[in-house]
Amino acid sequence: MRLAEPLQPGAHLNGVLAGFRLGGGGANTAVALAAAGHTVILLAAVGRDAMGDALLVELAAAGVETRWITRLDQPTTHSLILIDPMGERTVVNVARCEDEALPEQLLAIPAEAVYVRSRRCDLGPLLAAKASSAWVVAHLPPLETNVRPAHILVASASDLEPNALQDPLTLGHRISGGQARWMVVTRGAAGASAWSKDAQWEMPAETVQPVDTTGAGDAFAAGLLHALVNDQPLTGALAMAVRFGTEATLWNTSGLPASAVQRLLR
Repeated sequence: MRLAEPLQPGAHLNGVLAGFRLGGGGANTAVALAAAGHTVILLAAVGRDAMGDALLVELAAAGVETRWITRLDQPTTHSLILIDPMGERTVVNVARCEDEALPEQLLAIPAEAVYVRSRRCDLGPLLAAKASSAWVVAHLPPLETNVRPAHILVASASDLEPNALQDPLTLGHRISGGQARWMVVTRGAAGASAWSKDAQWEMPAETVQPVDTTGAGDAFAAGLLHALVNDQPLTGALAMAVRFGTEATLWNTSGLPASAVQRLLR
């Protein structure tokens, strides 16, 4: 829904419904990576309903491998996205379709990199096992101790308490059980920051007029992963991630269009 006025508590607002579109952090990142030429397998769940059918068709058309997606007897995850006149989005989760079983098939799937976009707190043993053969990049939250044994942790500054930003690397080590090599914090229009045990990087973003900020963090993750599996150093990966994230704000979509990804890579 596009709002005619800024979102504010207690107000009566005018808006225009803009229809349904593919979304979800995993799907948004997968679509961008597929457009970049990667073989991408999505582990997720959708309902046995018309919306689930439509999402699988759209993902397959975008080049994402869907055969590992679970079908459940519950409504497919969907959210209401409120977009204000400045392009800023507010997400209201309406239904969440989640498989209670652990995605143990992850261990059988060959991969250069695994991206985790989930708030589940029971994935630690699977990720620790997978980290011996693939890059593991995990989005935060969750923020509990030892919950994300990943090489790289990515968090939005808006999802962290102010005191956490005073020492992000210590936070990353606690959450990853000491596994994290880098802690990355995205800062919206200000770009992103990254920390390792030896250095800190700041990567500014190009100044743009956002149309829709939905999925910008997911596009950021896609750019980061693309660079990492192409053996770029962190500075290069961070720069590409910021470009992907910035580009995502210029489109009325949740996932980067293939044409935008291909232009960024040229």
